[in-house]
Amino acid sequence: MAEVERKQKKSGGGGKKKEVKKETGLGLSVTKDENFGQWYSEVVVNGEMIEYYDISGCYILRPWAISIWEQMQTFFDAEIKKMKIKNCYFPLFVSPGVLQKEKDHIEGFAPEVAWVTKSGESELEVPIAIRPTSETVMYPYYSKWIRGHRDLPLKLNQWCNVVRWEFSNPTPFIRSREFLWQEGHTAFATKEEADTEVLQILELYRCIYEEFLAIPVTKGRKSELEKFAGGLYTTSVEAFIPNTGRGIQGATSHCLGQNFAKMFEINFENEKGEKAMVWQNSWAYSTRTIGVMVMVHGDDKGLVLPPKVAALQVIVIPVPYKDADTQGISDACVATVVTLSGAGIRAEADLRENYSPGWKYSDWEMKGVPLRIEIGPRDLANNQVRAVRRDNGAKTDISRVFLVEQIKGMLDKIQLNLFDVAKQKRDACVEVVKTWEEFVTALGQKKLILAPWCDEEDVEKDVKARTKGEMGAAKSLCTPFEQPELLEGTKCFASGKPANKWTYWGRSY
Repeated sequence: MAEVERKQKKSGGGGKKKEVKKETGLGLSVTKDENFGQWYSEVVVNGEMIEYYDISGCYILRPWAISIWEQMQTFFDAEIKKMKIKNCYFPLFVSPGVLQKEKDHIEGFAPEVAWVTKSGESELEVPIAIRPTSETVMYPYYSKWIRGHRDLPLKLNQWCNVVRWEFSNPTPFIRSREFLWQEGHTAFATKEEADTEVLQILELYRCIYEEFLAIPVTKGRKSELEKFAGGLYTTSVEAFIPNTGRGIQGATSHCLGQNFAKMFEINFENEKGEKAMVWQNSWAYSTRTIGVMVMVHGDDKGLVLPPKVAALQVIVIPVPYKDADTQGISDACVATVVTLSGAGIRAEADLRENYSPGWKYSDWEMKGVPLRIEIGPRDLANNQVRAVRRDNGAKTDISRVFLVEQIKGMLDKIQLNLFDVAKQKRDACVEVVKTWEEFVTALGQKKLILAPWCDEEDVEKDVKARTKGEMGAAKSLCTPFEQPELLEGTKCFASGKPANKWTYWGRSY
């Protein structure tokens, strides 16, 4: 009966979804392994993360998604404030003259810039760009505000939206035309200060992925070809999606050097009274983080949320049988929520009477709530609850006397297990190669490839050209900071020239 009710609600009454539906359990028409793209689209909609919008590449972020964003934001905002970074807000619009001031920078972003050309029926005399990122919006004012060494460092961050008019394969959270992010923009008197901050911020991004989202990432440096347009060097945290065999850039921390300072004349008088240029950084992470989390942890029942970021960590469901003390069970559910909430655990009871317990199980599994508590007549009689983990389905009976400590312990175990399982899957995809033939074979097997490289731009361009195909070309993902030993005489996998580093390669989002 629960199965029938659930199907009627979820299927919308149509479509050929018979066999797979029983298998996947929640109205998903495909499994994660069968058709990853369709699975992902269905999970983010059915899990109430997003709704599709009538403009392609734009999505409505529903409360279930925004609450995850807020958990990360709360952590990151507090951490950057400890670093004396202050929040601000700059306008959405950019004048063409300013946008085009840094040639390499605008060339990197030009195809994605959206322009406002009309006001009502009137054509604007000068079109206005919508920010794809805010370097050119902010730096004319850094030039105005920075005069002497006492004005440094200047460290600002803004939480905002940006627009990049993506045309190829828009995907919720991963590639969208408008997305939310934070972008930090800092200016220092010395390169040493800038270099130090780049790595401090990158470590915060690692924390977001590994400690909050339970996703393993690699910290490293981007190649010259893949670095931020107009910057000196780019560092990133890189994740990997085993199902598609694609890397995904998780977040970036750039040292811009003095290039933008030169273009925007951001000069200061140093302590010796000499004129000098500032050293700058910019760094950002976006709502892409949420998409990576869905891809890595989600399963055939829907979302699987890490407890640290889940809006709801525990859902309490009454399981009344015929002639059971329904009021007593309902009261026990409410009391359980009060106890857990009082201990700082995000918990709610699902007391809807028009749905069966089985339907509710499926509904909350689809939404990825980490832990389900069931209370039936036997639990009531024994002063216990039954806890069911979303990540592995394990069931445990818990005395209500030890409820809080046991539930806290279970949530911690779920968080750790999600990371461990994701790391095992990621590590199983890593393939060390030494030759071009091994590289091509590993690429065909959707591997995350670690290969010795000569670090020449032309060689990377050649790798891209030689691997172009329906799946997209391979490229360097990052050169990890933690380098395996490079034995003397090791040759570059692609050129045969002497290699000077180990670099991760693969296809990417």
